[in-house]
Amino acid sequence: MNLFRLIKIYFSSEKQLFFSIKNIFGFYPRNIFLYKLAFRHKSVASEIINGIKICNERLEYLGDAVLSCIVADFLFKRFPFKDEGFLTEMRSKIVSRSQLNKLSKKLGLDKFIIAKVEIGNRNNSIKGNAFEAFIGAMYMDKGYSFTKKILINYVINVHFDIDKLETIDINFKSKLLEWTQKEKKSLEFKLINEIGTGFSKQYIVQVYVDNKPYAKGQGFSIKAAEQSASEKTFTTLSPKIEL
Repeated sequence: MNLFRLIKIYFSSEKQLFFSIKNIFGFYPRNIFLYKLAFRHKSVASEIINGIKICNERLEYLGDAVLSCIVADFLFKRFPFKDEGFLTEMRSKIVSRSQLNKLSKKLGLDKFIIAKVEIGNRNNSIKGNAFEAFIGAMYMDKGYSFTKKILINYVINVHFDIDKLETIDINFKSKLLEWTQKEKKSLEFKLINEIGTGFSKQYIVQVYVDNKPYAKGQGFSIKAAEQSASEKTFTTLSPKIEL
């Protein structure tokens, strides 16, 4: 980077974001406004022509696809003799919402999110969505090859223990379903309550095994609440479960 460009960044109103991206990922953005948009949650979106709103949702959509492709390529080469089912499960473990939420916070990206809703330690998707939007911004700004290099060298190889991740089963709902089918028991998830409104709305789901109530789970989507309830129920029933 030439001296003129560096001076321009130093006096830019977005210099904190410029230098933070450089410190975290090792590069200076070209179009800083793409990255700024990546952290703009829909709760603070401003409407423009034809009802389209300025927020990070389009970049999130793009980043989700780019991230999934890069991770799939990485795993395909890392495990040349594993089948499609294994690769799909491993990809899900890396790009799961809970993983991306943790990663966004660990990298410090959550500090740049602009939203009218709470983005603290609750189990929501705002931080993970912003990370995906950031990937979308990087792809638009620098291209696929550059984005792939940054994700592998600064994210996957640094923040994921692939060998350890291989041994972890994170889909407790599937494990619980497998056990109840094996034992010929009924399994039901009931939505018992909804808390809050709008972007802060949370769902509470309770697990029933043979019509007996077990753990409750809470999340910002019904699917997340079901997974939470499944994990708690699985832990409770684990002495009985032999899969």
